[in-house]
Amino acid sequence: MGESEYLNITPQEDRSANMSTGGLILLGLQHTFTMFGATVLVPYLTGIPVNVALLTAGLGTLLFHWITKWKVPVFLGSSFAYIAPVVAVTTYYMQQGGLEYKSIQDAVQAGVDLRPYLAYATGGIVLAGLVKFVFGLLIKWIGIRRFEKLFPPVISGTMIILIGLILSPVAVNMASGNWTIALISLFTAIFVRLYMRGFNRLVPVIWGIIVGYVVALITGNVNFAELSTASWIGMPEMYLPKFSWYAAAAIVPVAIAPSVEHFGDVFAISAVVGKKFYEDPGMHRTLMGDGLATSLGGLLGGPANTTYSENTGVLAFTKAFNPWIMRIAAFFAILMSLVPKVGALVRSIPVPVMGGIEILLFGMIASIGAKTLINNQVKVEGKNLVIMSLMLVTGLGGAVFQAGNFALQGLGLAAIVGILANAILSLTGASDD
Repeated sequence: MGESEYLNITPQEDRSANMSTGGLILLGLQHTFTMFGATVLVPYLTGIPVNVALLTAGLGTLLFHWITKWKVPVFLGSSFAYIAPVVAVTTYYMQQGGLEYKSIQDAVQAGVDLRPYLAYATGGIVLAGLVKFVFGLLIKWIGIRRFEKLFPPVISGTMIILIGLILSPVAVNMASGNWTIALISLFTAIFVRLYMRGFNRLVPVIWGIIVGYVVALITGNVNFAELSTASWIGMPEMYLPKFSWYAAAAIVPVAIAPSVEHFGDVFAISAVVGKKFYEDPGMHRTLMGDGLATSLGGLLGGPANTTYSENTGVLAFTKAFNPWIMRIAAFFAILMSLVPKVGALVRSIPVPVMGGIEILLFGMIASIGAKTLINNQVKVEGKNLVIMSLMLVTGLGGAVFQAGNFALQGLGLAAIVGILANAILSLTGASDD
């Protein structure tokens, strides 16, 4: 397979080229707003301190950029894939310690210090990150050409479509809390991006948030309770991990699914930016960077990290690709972890405000996947039609492959199904039309 035969990607103009420092900072702040809701939701559900999650997201993003030679414009935030096993491990060790609570939130509200129990879960996260790192080494060993054969354009394009479609219910659920506010935010972002000129069209998300926030404020939909009680300076509540066979068995196998999903994220960001990041700096480096960022999160008492599709959606919307923008967003995340008052201000943004904007962002990711199929002239017939059909239904239909504590579903399951279907159909000489 020649280099030109894999993923026909069209180079894109970077609208942030030669931009002033002030402009880059504002664009970085836009990405901070975009990642914030999902990044703090994971610690809320697992009991991990929010400021630790923000700190490890920022540090993990910077580590990833270093590993990938500062070339790939992505932000790494808290991974949802590990929520269930982290909760299971934490609950298990709470019960071993004589504490009986129905949920993590009940324990938090009762004032229980979860860190001694969470430490076992974060120990599992450290090991899971190392597994991702080893997968990256394996990709380097087998070579990019052999890796590309596992992911022909019909699979990689469909994976990108699935990223957007799988996330779409999240956006709708967020918006459904107040559709009026959500739609105002959405239409503001669309108007700024399509009808305004100059720098403003590069920050449509910020304008959508500002207008949505003002409307929410006027209508009494903003809660300042947390902001009034938050302190100005506060060190993240970090703690060292603990290691156990139970936690390793529950959490380490989960690393398989995020590793497969990572391929889709890198294909998506490559299609959006118009650069083959899976070749330079290489899929092995991006996966190794993802793995080390996950292990760093666990070492500091935070959640696992993963590349964020929300921020990829912003890139597709704004076409501002300078990797420094993501690093600025990482600095803002670290700042918020050290200044609780700032974090509380961002958390005061009503969920429907972000939900309205994410309707557009997630839809754009799915559209980029369709564009990838078109650009690569993928014939939706015969073998390709079967592969796409199987991937779309398994990815969106709620199918789950369960084996003990290991579960594969969503994008990860769809990717495995696509790979196996492509291999079987190719070996058996299935028709392309």
